Amino acid sequence: MKKTRLFMSMLLIFTISVLAACGNQTSSDEGDAGAEQEGQSYTFKLGHEAQETHIKHMVAEKFKEELESKSDGRMTVDLFPATQLGNEKDMVQQLETGSLDFALISNGYMSSRSESLNGWFMPFLFENLEEGAEARKGEAAKEMLTELESQNLIGFDVFFAGGRHILMKSDSVESVDDLEGKKIRIPGSPVFEAYWSKTGAGPTPMPLPEVYTSLQTGVIDGVDVDLDALLSQKYYEIGKNLTLSNHMIFPEVALGSKAVFDKLSEEDQQIVREAMDAAVEWGVQEGVKLENSRVDEIKEQGVNVTTLSDADKLEPIITEIYNEYSEKSPVIKSFIEENQ
Repeated sequence: MKKTRLFMSMLLIFTISVLAACGNQTSSDEGDAGAEQEGQSYTFKLGHEAQETHIKHMVAEKFKEELESKSDGRMTVDLFPATQLGNEKDMVQQLETGSLDFALISNGYMSSRSESLNGWFMPFLFENLEEGAEARKGEAAKEMLTELESQNLIGFDVFFAGGRHILMKSDSVESVDDLEGKKIRIPGSPVFEAYWSKTGAGPTPMPLPEVYTSLQTGVIDGVDVDLDALLSQKYYEIGKNLTLSNHMIFPEVALGSKAVFDKLSEEDQQIVREAMDAAVEWGVQEGVKLENSRVDEIKEQGVNVTTLSDADKLEPIITEIYNEYSEKSPVIKSFIEENQ
């Protein structure tokens, strides 16, 4: 009996010792896991729809460079241009679920998801990209991005593909009257559709990959286009008359997945923000510089370049659109007032 009690006592002591050791080991493991999380390595994915010669891809490459530098190589990003991950709708859905980490998405698509982003498309609100770059820093522009969080998206900033102009396959547009009845390709945006309808043209929404063939076959007469896309998509091979109108500017929205971003440590979130801020700022300045040199490059491709001579005729249309969208969104109303 005494032997049994002794055995049970020894067994109890042994069990307690083992449990204590396990408890200490668990505490140590948790500490190691915390330390490991602090310096974790990441390979993110970033997608966009443009070709590698487009400003979007230049910004993507700059983000990759900045991210690797600021994280001492702990973070990098694989780039997927030219709709490799699907169209813009597909990529934004992937951001929402966290299966994609970052994307550079046109404001043409994003404005269909968030009303206030249509503020960027108010016609003739900016004379040039420099003014658009300054508008990014305003309270209304920041509010537009903040509103995206309700869609599980992080809106970091915007940069610009360029000012919008008119490229025609054959007929030259020198006056507003020359637009009457012309079928003009536009991005899928209600503001673009309203603007072009009011000019007397026939706005034709169309995905970017379909534009070249549609211009070639005569499905459309011309394209509402920025100079970057005109060159990178080689529309100059078909369209031979460019009218510089700068009727709108066209932002690209730098987005992140909130589901992914929220899982990063505060330190790593700051690194990502700083890398994206640096890439976007570089892209804005590069876009301004390229906008001023692309006209000469387009002329070298044999395109006839003119300027819209009577944009003042569009004043009633401009006022009508401003009023309409100011009623739709207080953020747009503030954005117009900040930048007029």
